[in-house]
Amino acid sequence: MTHSETEITSGLIYDLLQEQHPDLAGLTIREVAGGWGNQMWRLGDELAVRMPRTENAPDLQRKECRWLPVLAPRLPLPVPNPVRIGEPSARFPKPWAIMTWVPGEALDYTSISRGDHAADTLAGFLRALHVEAPADAPISEDRGDHPKKCTDGFDHFFHAVVPDDLADDVRAVWDDAVTAPEWEGPPLWVHGDLHPANVVVSDGTLSGVIDFGAMFAGDPAWDLAAAWVILPAGAASRFFDVYAHADKATIRRARGLAALKSLFLMLMGQNGDRGLPGGKPTWGPAGRAALDRVLQSWYSSPHWP
Repeated sequence: MTHSETEITSGLIYDLLQEQHPDLAGLTIREVAGGWGNQMWRLGDELAVRMPRTENAPDLQRKECRWLPVLAPRLPLPVPNPVRIGEPSARFPKPWAIMTWVPGEALDYTSISRGDHAADTLAGFLRALHVEAPADAPISEDRGDHPKKCTDGFDHFFHAVVPDDLADDVRAVWDDAVTAPEWEGPPLWVHGDLHPANVVVSDGTLSGVIDFGAMFAGDPAWDLAAAWVILPAGAASRFFDVYAHADKATIRRARGLAALKSLFLMLMGQNGDRGLPGGKPTWGPAGRAALDRVLQSWYSSPHWP
């Protein structure tokens, strides 16, 4: 994770707005928590300024600005939509963007209390998103593969964070995903990075999905892992019933990918507790809770699906 060397302050945001979008410069500017590749600033009540701070963030942001206007109109939950594009300048050498603000609180800072509603909402959202992507849709370079091609990453996370008493069970979930058949359908639109920091909650249920920088065309199992990574315990079965388009092999891959994502969240939480760059202290508890849900599903229904 290579951070921008330019210090991003409210004064810099104001200056950039004055130069490029002066009609918005009078709105209140305030920093908000969160963000991996982009530093986020609220702009008034309805907008957000996203300032790239990692090396690959501008490319991901351009991808969002290209495709979100295509996807957003048919999605049943609010998602960020580009409103203005900021050009590189002497003050800030990277492109930046002004997006619509998605209200709610990120799930890594709160919880879902209406599990059935959230399961139905997430299933409806992914059914709307998971349609065949066009030929020029982006392909991911770092995700989207079958679990069997992700064993190096899994092993790294596994050895870094898995408690000894859970090791055999976590490995069993992963091995089952590795042996599952591959996705044989057409490449579908996939968010690609559904985890607690990338969904927002209001009134105890999901109310928005954010950060589409990882979106790609491919295997929907990468999103269906959210049944365990995002939803509370016991909600996965309802989710898959409502989603209704996942076969057994896809659910097996999704469950393994949920374990992989859970371990990644735990590692980022561990790094945050240690004060390491890129660490996210709130992600650790979220990741461990997700891993527990994966294993609970495995224990309670060893032959499901």
